[in-house]
Amino acid sequence: MIEAEMAGAPERLQWAMNHCLAQIGIEHAAYRDRAIGIGERLGVLKDYPTPPGCTSPYAPVWINEMVRRQHGGADNGV
Repeated sequence: MIEAEMAGAPERLQWAMNHCLAQIGIEHAAYRDRAIGIGERLGVLKDYPTPPGCTSPYAPVWINEMVRRQHGGADNGV
């Protein structure tokens, strides 16, 4: 449903679907590549203005950053 409908969804629903997609990619390694691929294909929030030091809501960036932090990457926000 996310893959088929997120790009054309109303803004509020689009945000919720994007959040769901990111959580799937962050929490379920088996689906991570697919979640990132869907995010890249749809491009939802790709150009969202993100202040320095904040994580973009663009799902591929968000997923990769949170996974990096979970695995003890540098500057894990602690």
